[in-house]
Amino acid sequence: PIICVGESLEQRETGITNEWIALQVKSALFGVPADKLRRCIIAYEPIWAIGTGKTATAEQAGEVCSNIRATIRSLYGARVARSVTIQYGGSMNEKNAAELLAQPDIDGGLIGGAALKPDKFVDIINAANQE
Repeated sequence: PIICVGESLEQRETGITNEWIALQVKSALFGVPADKLRRCIIAYEPIWAIGTGKTATAEQAGEVCSNIRATIRSLYGARVARSVTIQYGGSMNEKNAAELLAQPDIDGGLIGGAALKPDKFVDIINAANQE
């Protein structure tokens, strides 16, 4: 399963993004044993970026994904937290993929409309394959 979490623009602007995302992660994972969690993907998809062409900066996305991993670490320990795939899904495209994917806690992208344009999707794939 892919568990999507995100905040509204109002929540971001009032400074409660990390608390809101942590609450969503804890609620979604309630009762999920560690061996099942390793099969889950968590996608950070800010509501204000879905289909708008707006994207969180790489720093904003990296901070939230780091917070997601820290929340998982507090619930399951460091080993499980490292094993969970965390993706960014807020309008990732060929122009911002490399910068977003360079963030240490962003393991991949949940690609929407950009996946419908093969030449641009290849650019995203190439960005994902950079070290």
